[in-house]
Amino acid sequence: MEETKIVVIGGGGVGKSAMTIQFLQNYFVTDYDPTIEESYRKQILVDNSPVLLDVLDTAGQEEYSAMREQYMESGQGFLIVYSIADTGSFEEVPELYQTILRVKDSDKYPTVICGNKCDLEKLREVTLNDGKSIAKSYQVPFYETSAKTMKNLDTVFHQIVREIRKTQSPIKKRSKCSIL
Repeated sequence: MEETKIVVIGGGGVGKSAMTIQFLQNYFVTDYDPTIEESYRKQILVDNSPVLLDVLDTAGQEEYSAMREQYMESGQGFLIVYSIADTGSFEEVPELYQTILRVKDSDKYPTVICGNKCDLEKLREVTLNDGKSIAKSYQVPFYETSAKTMKNLDTVFHQIVREIRKTQSPIKKRSKCSIL
C-alpha cells in the first residue's frame, strides 16, 4: 500500500490541529492548545486507490521555528495553512513556501495552500482573491477550508496526495514471461 507523509504547517492559531483532527478523527477541537508536534495515521481512498496517510501536525509558534526544517525534510507534501481572519498568518505563507523549496532543493514541491476558518466570514481579513493569487504565483492548488464545518477538508488532503503522485515515477509493470 502506498504510504504518504504530509506535513501541515502554518502560523500559530490558524487551525492546523483542528483541520488535521477533524479530517482524521471526525472531531472538532474547540480549545486552543498549542501543538509542538503530533503525528497521525489513517488509511483513505484517493481516486479508488488506498493510501496510508502519515500526517505530521507541526508547531506554529515562532519559538518552534527551528524545528520546521526538520519537519520539512521528511515531508513528501505540504499543506500550508493560514487563517482568513489573520493577515499576519497569510503574510507567513511566502516564507514557508520558500523554506520548503530551499530544504527540498527544488523549484517546485507538492503543496496545497489552505485559507482556513472560512466560516468566520465576518472576521475576514484576507480575501479569497488574495489566497488564489498567491497560490497561482506558486502554481499550487488553493482552497478555503473550515475545520468547524468540514468545508474542503477531504478535498485538500486528497489533493495533496494527487500532487505527490504527479511527481512520482509511474510503476512499471513487469512482463510475465516464462522460460521453459
